[in-house]
Amino acid sequence: MGLLIDPADSVLVVIDVQADFLARIEDATKAGLLERIAFLVESARYCAVPVIASVESPDDWGGLHPELVGPVGDAPVLRKVVFGLADDPLVGPAVRETGRRTAVLVGLETDVCVAQSALGLLGEGFRVAVVEDAVASPGSAHAAGLDRMRRAGVIPVVAKQLHYEWMRTVAQSRAFRAAHPGFENPPGVLL
Repeated sequence: MGLLIDPADSVLVVIDVQADFLARIEDATKAGLLERIAFLVESARYCAVPVIASVESPDDWGGLHPELVGPVGDAPVLRKVVFGLADDPLVGPAVRETGRRTAVLVGLETDVCVAQSALGLLGEGFRVAVVEDAVASPGSAHAAGLDRMRRAGVIPVVAKQLHYEWMRTVAQSRAFRAAHPGFENPPGVLL
């Protein structure tokens, strides 16, 4: 396994991006978050990376955020009842069944569901990457979650970095742009 994140070995997991969780995040932190997550879903789909989305207790927190329903499309959106998805009876098996061994995590909240998912997957031998500008938590909990994951061995990346690691070549990057006419850079990402 090389040091770059290989699209042929990746699964993108969109964790609990639900309106009521997002409402808890400060405006400055959530600015552009949905757009970066949608961009990574599009990048994943283009590179044949499986996408799996989870929603925690949707009766309490709402379903998948409406801005992600279109990009996620027909990818599975699974109800999650365990904070760490590795132990969840639906989401854990769905991730394992992809046969991919690199889990790339985006979503909410950094210090709880994202961090516990990352640690659980690491414990199962997965290589785990967290997209730091595509995860969030209220207040200082975001930084605490990122720190915990880094210390455990999770690979920190940002959306632009991951996109180009999945694309690998100038030709592939140009082909992605050509396949997405009218594409606009998500906030904070300059391609």
